[in-house]
Parts: sequence; C-alpha cells; structure tokens
Amino acid sequence: MKIVVCGTRGFPDIQGGIETHCEELFPRIANSEFEVIVTRRSPYVAKNAPQTYQHVKFKDINVPKITGLESALHTFLSIIYAWRIKADIVHIHGVGPSIAIPVAKILGLKTVVTHHGPDYERKKWGRIAKCIIKTGERFAARYADEIIIISSLIGDILKNKYHRTHHVHLIYNGVNIPEQIVSTDYLDSLPVIPNKYLLAVGRFVEEKNFDFLIDAYKQSDIHTKYQLAIAGDSDIETTYSLKLKAKAKANGVVLTGMIKGKKLAELYSNAALFVLPSSHEGLPITLLEAMSYKRKVIASNIPANLTVGLDNDSYFELGNIQDLKDKIVKQLQNDETEKTYDLSTYNWDTIASETITVYKNIYSSTLTD
Repeated sequence: MKIVVCGTRGFPDIQGGIETHCEELFPRIANSEFEVIVTRRSPYVAKNAPQTYQHVKFKDINVPKITGLESALHTFLSIIYAWRIKADIVHIHGVGPSIAIPVAKILGLKTVVTHHGPDYERKKWGRIAKCIIKTGERFAARYADEIIIISSLIGDILKNKYHRTHHVHLIYNGVNIPEQIVSTDYLDSLPVIPNKYLLAVGRFVEEKNFDFLIDAYKQSDIHTKYQLAIAGDSDIETTYSLKLKAKAKANGVVLTGMIKGKKLAELYSNAALFVLPSSHEGLPITLLEAMSYKRKVIASNIPANLTVGLDNDSYFELGNIQDLKDKIVKQLQNDETEKTYDLSTYNWDTIASETITVYKNIYSSTLTD
C-alpha cells in the first residue's frame, strides 16, 4: 500500500507539533506492507539532507515561505504528486492543508485527514489565512474518507459544526517514555543550573504566550532563585518573535533556539518545573514530553490541556498572571522535582497500530467499490 503524507514541514529535526507527531508515527508504519512517502517543504529541509528516515521516504517540494499560504500550496502540489505516482491513500495533517481535498477527490484519491485542532484560533493568522483554514476544516468534514482526531474536543467540533460523526477515529498524540539524562554538558554550555530552572518549549508565536510567562516569572520572587529557559524559535522572523527575544534578553531569560534530541532531553530531565502558558493547543506533545520525564508541570486551563487530566495545582487560569505566579510558587515550595503520571493512553506503538487499521479499512473499501 502506497501512502503519501502531507501537511507537515517534514522531519527529522524540524520544529513543530505536527512534525514531531509525524516523526514518531510514520517510521512505525513504514515497512514492506506500507510504503510511506512524506512530502516535505524544501525551505525547511537542510541541504544534502537524507532522502529516507527509518524506512520513510521523502519527496521534497519547493514552495515559498508565505505565512498562511505555503501549507495549502504545498498540499496541492503534494496531491498532484500522489496522483502521478498512483498513491493508494493521501494522509493530510492539519485542517489548513485540507483545503486541497476537493482536488484529491477529483483525481480519484482516497484521503485521510488528521485534525490536530482548530488552527484558525491561533493569534498569528490574519483574516484571509483564517478563512482558508476554516474552509479546509469544512472540506475535511465534508469530503475526507476518514478523519483522525487527536482529542474528543475535536470530535465535538466536527459533530456540532458539520454533523460529521461517521468514519471519525479518536487516536491520541503520543509520547515515548525516555531515559533520564544524567549528563549536564549542554546545560553547562548555556549555562543553567540543574533543577534550578523553569522550562518552556515551543515555537515563538503569539498563542504560546511566552511573553506572558516572562512577565509572571519576573514579577514573582522565583526569578531570584530560579532561571527561566525557553527552547524554541520562530520559523519565520516576525515582529512578535523579535519583541519576544528582546524581552527575554532584557530579563535574563535563557533562549536555546530550536533543539531536539539529547540537548532537549537534557533540558527536560533537569528542569525544576515545565510551564505551558499557551492559549491554543490540539493535544500538546510538549506537555506530554515533560510528563514523560516525570517533571512537575503547569499548564493553562484551556480545554485541550484539561483533557490531559492533571490535578488542580497543575493548571492556572488563562490570562491570570497572579494565578500563574501562585501556582509556580506552590509547585516549587519544596525541592522535589519529580512526579509520576499514567501515560499509557499515549503509546506511539498503539497509535501506529490504530492508524494502520484506518488505512486498511479505507483500502478494503476501495477494493469493493
């Protein structure tokens, strides 16, 4: 079975939640039975990057970096590519890229969409971009052969807005259970002190609210005892990202840039507290990652974060700086940094198996058409 995957910038080592999702999922699916080809966006791929990764093949397609348009344009080109190579299934990640589904249907392609969340709610999008993303969601609800949702909240959107309840599959984001990193070589280079820093991870976009976190950090007494480190960067430099970097520098916040692998693992392993202050998420992989490292966590009380089921002290009221300050102080009132969570729901091997079942269902229906 030949599957073309689009809607992601690509992987490995490319920043983003969907990118991390795809990097974990598709190597678990690609084998002699499933030929998986991921179309990547050339501007995000390093020169001379390998064209395979753990049995996953890549097709790099060049598109201009135009915020709000590049993912849709890339998906249109990916669908044409999928048609040319006679793909059995096109798997589209995200509702923005799903605006290209009608083209896939005209070309006779079977489509699976993974709905990662209502991206049109992100602060960074202008009116035109939001219109494109909402249209993509509507097309996904109307025309996709199968839809995978990463949380029940997304299922409610499909049901209430579009009356779509058929061929909808709840398959969560996942997380690996890692080994704790005992080395501090990377921390020493920053420098930050093990177990004496707060950690946030993500792209430098408005809905992540890292500027709000910096304010809460500086307005509390915590900043005299703990550092704040933010791992991430912007895909494209914006007015917001430049202001955030300037604000971080002025307040002594450690910015690591976009990191993955051992460096990020070392940051997670030695953090006193992980904070996710965002106003928009699907099902946040960074939060699950922090939990997998047994870190204490605090997250905003948006619906997507609440579905993870943390205790009350691990949530703060979105936009309430005093509540965030109080929760940070409470979480750090003793020297304990570890906390154990039940993450059995978010097992990547199970997620891969459930995704394969979706593929087999759509493929078997093709044979009987």
